[in-house]
Amino acid sequence: MTRTIVASATKEVVIGFDQPFCVIGERINPTGRKKLAAEMVAGNFETVKNDALAQVAAGATMLDVNAGVTAVDPNATEPGLLVQTLEIVQELVDVPLSIDSSVSAAIEAGLKAARGRPLVNSVTGEEEKLEAILPLIKKYDVPVVAISNDETGISEDPDVRFEVAKKIVQRAADFGIPAHDIVVDPLVMPIGAMGTAGQQVFRLLRRLREELKVNTTCGLSNISFGLPHRHGINAGFIPMVIGAGMTSAIMNPCRPQEMEMVRAANVLNGTDPNCSRWIMTYRDHQPAAAGAAPPAAAPASGSGRRRGGRDARRARE
Repeated sequence: MTRTIVASATKEVVIGFDQPFCVIGERINPTGRKKLAAEMVAGNFETVKNDALAQVAAGATMLDVNAGVTAVDPNATEPGLLVQTLEIVQELVDVPLSIDSSVSAAIEAGLKAARGRPLVNSVTGEEEKLEAILPLIKKYDVPVVAISNDETGISEDPDVRFEVAKKIVQRAADFGIPAHDIVVDPLVMPIGAMGTAGQQVFRLLRRLREELKVNTTCGLSNISFGLPHRHGINAGFIPMVIGAGMTSAIMNPCRPQEMEMVRAANVLNGTDPNCSRWIMTYRDHQPAAAGAAPPAAAPASGSGRRRGGRDARRARE
């Protein structure tokens, strides 16, 4: 069984087909968030701190950390800002981190600063990127997100995207990087612009699992880009991609509707044994009547075993 291990200084997380779905919190990313970008350039990390704490409290398994602020300050030095952000976040929370950058110098600086075994986000099928990023993955012995596009761009043909993923896995093997350390992003297209986007990703996920035997991820909210009531689409998409074989997603864990679907999918997929995490999270849950204020929580009742509780390529919300 394919297992991708990520870790902080104190906590190890396994991404795998037989594991609970890995929620990678997306909020520490200034892409599309000009206010956050301006704060980070100015040395103000209060929003970063608040987002880190809120995402972990909401159930994030790990956090994606991005410091690409060039849209606000073209002269900003990304490696230094990324290191500063990583250090602040890992002082606050103990979950594993994803180092999110397209700049190889920033990725290496982040790898030097990160504790444990972070995930690198990301490498593409472009030869220049493969030659720049894969040696770092081997040197620091970390897993990497592999995005299914190359010099030709993002293909609308899912078979082409599969072949790009296969190429990355094979090139990684040339560097001595095992397939279990490649987490493929098959690229989720907006369903509002491409009516077959859902069917495409479900088909791709099954092939990636059965043929390449790799773990997978995506920028989850891409599916609903341009549509009203996006969180309803996102929430419906979650159990479907998990059922098709996806093992992680870069998403906003502070959306209760979406996290509820993650937890429900874990129950139905058999990765929440005895429904223990579901019970611990929702045993006191009482839906409010329409138009009424939420009632006070009732004392816990019932029986059963209860154990420990528990994007410029990504569209931001």
